[in-house]
Amino acid sequence: MKLSHAVVVALLLSFLTPGFAQQTQPSAQQTAPTKEKQQPQTASQKNKDEVVRISTTLVQVDVAVTDRKGRPVTGLKPEEFEIYEDGRRQQITNFSYISSESAEAPAAPSTGSAKPNDKYPLPPPPMRLRPNQVRRTIALVVDDLTLTIESTPFVRQALKKFVDEQMQPGDLVAIIRTGVGLGALQMFTADKRVLYAAIERVRWSPSSSNTLHTFAAVTTNLVNPNSIAEILHQETKASQADPKTKIPERVTDELDKFRQEVFSIGTLGALHFVVRALRDLPGRKSIVLFSEGLRIYNREQSILRVRDALRNLTDLANRSSAVIYTMDARGLQPLTMTAADDLSGDFQGGFAEDQSKWISEAGAYNAARRNDFFESQEGLNYLAQQTGGFFIKNTNDLNGGIRRVLKDQESYYLIGFIPEESTFKRDKGRGFHDLKVKVTRAGVRVRTRSGFFGITDEEDKPLQKTFRQTLLAALTSPFNSGDIGLRLTSMLGFDPQKGAFVSSLLHIDANDLTFGQEANGQRKVSFEIAAFTFGDNGRVVDQSIRGYLVHMTEREYKHTLKAGIFYRVTLPIKKPGAYQLRTAVRDTASLKLGSANQFIEVPDIKKRRLMLSGMIVRGVTVDPARRSPANAQPAAQMTSTAEGKVEEEDPQASPAVRRFTRGMALEYAYMIYNARLYKATGRPQIETQLRLFRDGQQVFVGKVNAFNSGQQKDLTRLVAGGSLLLGNDLQPGDYALQLIVTDKLAREENRLSSQWIDFEIVK
Repeated sequence: MKLSHAVVVALLLSFLTPGFAQQTQPSAQQTAPTKEKQQPQTASQKNKDEVVRISTTLVQVDVAVTDRKGRPVTGLKPEEFEIYEDGRRQQITNFSYISSESAEAPAAPSTGSAKPNDKYPLPPPPMRLRPNQVRRTIALVVDDLTLTIESTPFVRQALKKFVDEQMQPGDLVAIIRTGVGLGALQMFTADKRVLYAAIERVRWSPSSSNTLHTFAAVTTNLVNPNSIAEILHQETKASQADPKTKIPERVTDELDKFRQEVFSIGTLGALHFVVRALRDLPGRKSIVLFSEGLRIYNREQSILRVRDALRNLTDLANRSSAVIYTMDARGLQPLTMTAADDLSGDFQGGFAEDQSKWISEAGAYNAARRNDFFESQEGLNYLAQQTGGFFIKNTNDLNGGIRRVLKDQESYYLIGFIPEESTFKRDKGRGFHDLKVKVTRAGVRVRTRSGFFGITDEEDKPLQKTFRQTLLAALTSPFNSGDIGLRLTSMLGFDPQKGAFVSSLLHIDANDLTFGQEANGQRKVSFEIAAFTFGDNGRVVDQSIRGYLVHMTEREYKHTLKAGIFYRVTLPIKKPGAYQLRTAVRDTASLKLGSANQFIEVPDIKKRRLMLSGMIVRGVTVDPARRSPANAQPAAQMTSTAEGKVEEEDPQASPAVRRFTRGMALEYAYMIYNARLYKATGRPQIETQLRLFRDGQQVFVGKVNAFNSGQQKDLTRLVAGGSLLLGNDLQPGDYALQLIVTDKLAREENRLSSQWIDFEIVK
């Protein structure tokens, strides 16, 4: 995408020396942050990631033990447990107690004492989690295939309250809807902005299982010809002879049964994708399903397709160390007749003449309603029990149910045994093996997984993933993942003619690429860069996949191994909303992959409200004599949007890598859009402020500075920037720089806008 000349010129800004002089030097003495703990991971810590193990040498499962009030029971010894496989007691060989309460996690974000606007406070920047910082992994699954318009607002309210009040540092969370497909799996994150965007998408759908409109798209090969189709055919002739003929009740019943089966399969299929996404994430995982029912029985008969899908799902969940908790989103429901029920059509003589019949029929309707309600809960209860979770029902306090789940995840026991030789023998049919755990101590309750199929974890994994599967796994990971080191920095911008765009700088670790040598002695490397933009519904909005072949001399090759390779990719954004940019790099020779991701929120610039572009930062060496950057230069190299290879003078301190040393000057640049103008002067009245955070804790608050627009002519897109001196006593670690801009001429609720960017201080 080529940008207009006006935008390129606007981005050719110099970092302002006055901005550098006005900022206070942040110091460790202001914050007293704790030092980084660089302790090696012990064997027991590494094994925590492998909660459930199924192999020929060890079967290990997690066990929850609570008292009658649901509180965890601690201090149990191995001799107080008994574990049985298919009714035969096994000798316990592995035993441990795991408590996440003592697990190391990032500190809670601190808003600090400075608030530019107390009425509309700005949240601190979200923290970027590393795999070893994940304390809890939680998937909140909204079954919008079954939700009614009545319960949907309550589910949305419970989700928002969870993010506001119950989500803790170290939590990796996804909010997923069963009705939107695999794309929703892009949403595992610690960034609350992503979760709020997902919550806004939770709405009642007219195509849910509570309407008949869904069946317009259902293919006829799924219909039982001996039930629905045959009955409808028989009734067609009668309907043609008498147009007033109503659709018989038995046809409606068959349609209802079929619809419930289809949506139950759809819900389980969505859960299957969620569990697979959780499989490669660390530690013990939780899935909370908000649903209005999951039928495994229909009247007196079992729905075989649903039962088979349930059994496969529970086995996958157990192997993935995922515990499924289910919650009836309907809450506490009256199971008697209501004002919405109309029974008048069943009686010709009126209530006085048919009183006994009316009472009998009303009682039958009540009984049928209760049976139908309880049948709809059986699948939810079964699913939770089979994976070691529990079913939350008949309560209007949905957040109270979430609290119970979070409390239940705080501690558990790991119990393992050596399985019998016959457990995994092929001639035994690889059937399902039941597990049961007992505790000899009185007054306790035990929950664990129901069992496993006679297939080891190694056999259950695909022998070789296709490129598509590998790429999908890399793109859907919530972390920077894969075998190639990749860092991503994205900047949001606006073009007057073509609208919003995202320009992304990529840094590729050249040591992870495969270099060949040509006959003339030059080196060459070939790789592909894929960039995908996902909308807040998890679907791909735009994508770019390009291949690159780079030739270089031996000297350039050695420099590249040290510095890495920098590339820029630009993608258009067609409409406002919340987006996730996910990139992947593939080495053509080795087929190794690396991935990175970043959340982008695109406001509607047409609303004429104050907004900011993304921030770009870099580190420069400070001249000790002048106390100013020694190699200051125009920021065009950082803010240019031309795609392709980029050259960086200092790779580590570049905008893409952002690893700075103490004593450097951190230079930043951004653009201000839609600032109001003062009528008397025709100029804006804007104030700026910086806040610095380390590991979620505020460590520095800058002064409020008046912004000087200087001689800029285009006042709808103001170029801004400055510098911040990094003190010599700042502790190494992860930092986030937050910029707060206030438009003093705008309405109070629209005065503030902020952006942030993370970086690292190294020794």
